[in-house]
Amino acid sequence: MHRSLRVAALAALVLAALPTLSAQAAATRYESESAAISQGVVESNHTGYSGTGFVNYDNVTGSSVTTTVNAASAGTATITLRYANGTTTNRPMSIAVNGGAAVTKDFPSTGTWDTWASATITAPVNAGTNTVKATSTTVNGGPNLDYIDVDVAAPSNEYQAENATISQGIVDTKHAGYTGTGFVDYTNVTGSYVEFNVNAAAAGTATLSFRFANGTTTNRPMSISVNGAAGIAKDFQGTGAWTTWQEATVSAALNAGANTVRATATTANGGPNLDRLTVSVSGPPDTQAPTVPANPRSTATTSSSISLAWDASTDNSGTIKDYQVREGETVVATVPSTTATISGLAASSTHTYTVTARDPSNNESARSATVTATTQTGGGGGTPVEANGQLTVCGVHLCNEHGKAIQLRGMSTHGLQWEWSCYNAASLDALAVDWKADILRISMYIQEDGYDTNPRLFTDRVHQLIEMASARGMYAIVDWHMLNPGDPFAMNNLAKAKTFFTEIAQRHNNKKNLLYEIMNEPSGVSWSRIRDYAHQIIPVIRANDPESPILVGTRGWSSLGVSEDSNETEVINNPVNATNILYTFHFYAASHGSEYLNTLSRAADRIPMFVTEFGTQNYEGEGSNNFTMSQQYLDLMAAKKISWTNWNYSNDNRTGAVFTTGTCPNGPFTGTTRLKEAGKWIRDRVRTPDDF
Repeated sequence: MHRSLRVAALAALVLAALPTLSAQAAATRYESESAAISQGVVESNHTGYSGTGFVNYDNVTGSSVTTTVNAASAGTATITLRYANGTTTNRPMSIAVNGGAAVTKDFPSTGTWDTWASATITAPVNAGTNTVKATSTTVNGGPNLDYIDVDVAAPSNEYQAENATISQGIVDTKHAGYTGTGFVDYTNVTGSYVEFNVNAAAAGTATLSFRFANGTTTNRPMSISVNGAAGIAKDFQGTGAWTTWQEATVSAALNAGANTVRATATTANGGPNLDRLTVSVSGPPDTQAPTVPANPRSTATTSSSISLAWDASTDNSGTIKDYQVREGETVVATVPSTTATISGLAASSTHTYTVTARDPSNNESARSATVTATTQTGGGGGTPVEANGQLTVCGVHLCNEHGKAIQLRGMSTHGLQWEWSCYNAASLDALAVDWKADILRISMYIQEDGYDTNPRLFTDRVHQLIEMASARGMYAIVDWHMLNPGDPFAMNNLAKAKTFFTEIAQRHNNKKNLLYEIMNEPSGVSWSRIRDYAHQIIPVIRANDPESPILVGTRGWSSLGVSEDSNETEVINNPVNATNILYTFHFYAASHGSEYLNTLSRAADRIPMFVTEFGTQNYEGEGSNNFTMSQQYLDLMAAKKISWTNWNYSNDNRTGAVFTTGTCPNGPFTGTTRLKEAGKWIRDRVRTPDDF
């Protein structure tokens, strides 16, 4: 967004409308009304809950809810508790997993009993059955508890020494060549040690590889002990220099789940400099197939696609590599999650599918029960994706698969960390059917309480919204929503973007409805630096998705440099060296007048443009609407076939959010009864589509 988010406003927004987690591929939901309740009751007298009700704790110390959860593998779980607290008093609880040490967590006021928020902890879990017990610690009892979401991170095989438990040693960075953020410099005494907490998906013999440097000519032996057992003596000879790193390996037995690996110096010289531990568990060949995917079902249809879902399988390895969807004997989709969309189907055609699961050893389950679905009746061009197919850039325009220049019109989400409750089946049905939108921009902030706080959660939210847009025949912009800082290289964001876009492109490269916005609003940096970033991230996407258009941000908060005393010529004279790309432009009509408008007009005659964000208010999305200037922009964009998405499809408190406060998550989202003035105005214009 064309503004700097203020800390006070953010704090109020998070407190009043902290987003809830919805069911998605990486997390499993457990409704509290189905858990074991001690001194509490199941009720449904407040709105907004999930499932069939929520738990109202008795107002006593020690009232509790114990949830039995299942983990496909041992690992670290992110446990999110959805709650409401209509009082002004914090209602803390202790959260214990499998009867272990409890973590005390605050559950502050949410304002009303109808307002739900989330509190999150992390804890180790075992493969299989676990218990999560949430116990009130004051006489006020606990909050109302709706559900818990459990997301288990797969065990890593690499452990940085600087993140381990260190006794008589320090984290240092004075010698080059280390990985991570540093290395451990052992104190030169016998008994100094580094202890790693290691999770193994299955029991077996492990190879433990220690990356070390020893700049002396003297061996610095250590004792390697696993789970407190007798140590294994291992030499760590001189490596020639403190900047020369080598590997030393030992073999030891690990348990499934949590283990400790301690490397202890056995001489007065202490240990070597220790960079990391890499763990590889081996065992007998895996010949056991996963369980059969259960409950296959059709979740949505269009005139050319069928969307499917099923319940997750489990495997003795703790990991499901992928699922295969078959029509008869033909594999029509291979996906890593429990959903798939089969596209390119004929209208009014009936299809029957089965699903199998495969583990890392390629053992395949038996086929699931069949699921049969029929595509919708065609006619009238169908959905935007049915009408236009795979998009491409032709000349200075965005064109459909028939080579026709088109204009897409739609909406952008707000940040998924704040307004997640606004993005559900009902709201996206309204956007696709009632608003007749062509496109949804999925805005995932990187910093500002977004991706950085939980990359897995936010990546999965993007996956989910892509599938929801696809099922409704809309195009989807995947927006890497960097705002502060404005430098796309800052805070290691390039590496994060490569990881994120690789996964997105790999999973969805069979879809025709994606566009990738690789940076939202670069600011405070030169066009050459922005261009350099584009040259590094575009090949990452192209390696996995060679066809989808890519959107490149421009200088000065995507203003083609106008906000930083430049103009479109810097892009025209030095364009990004890539094909099938467009450049982005953002404006807010109450702040950005004819200079912005004229810049966009000139640029659109020379380079492909896409307005991925605009508002009818000022650059903070606030204040009064300037519909007159907004219409001038829309007239220009219609005349020059410049596609656009408006900011923003949510119910936050700013005038730029289309829905009135309190609309989400339950709506209604159709019609105009819950729309602000900006919402009514933009809905009318989204509903008048281009002539596809």
